Amino acid sequence: MMTWEKHRKILMKDPEVRKAWKETRLEYEIARALILARVKKRLTQAQLAKKLKTKQSVISRVESGQTTPSLSFLKRLASVLDTSLSVQFK
Repeated sequence: MMTWEKHRKILMKDPEVRKAWKETRLEYEIARALILARVKKRLTQAQLAKKLKTKQSVISRVESGQTTPSLSFLKRLASVLDTSLSVQFK
């Protein structure tokens, strides 16, 4: 059976796939963190948007990696989700 991890290893052998992954990794990490935090608080996208005084479509675009949110948006998000925001350089 093909697992995601096995499939990912195969994909990452392709230099173009590796390059695309590196270029979109930040958006992916932000999207993943947002989804996990929102689900942990048992909020829908619409409920979170209402708390942030924005539209559900904004949450959807961030969660799908279609946009990179501003630092001020991420700060507001952390506050509304009652969590902290941290930045790392690796």
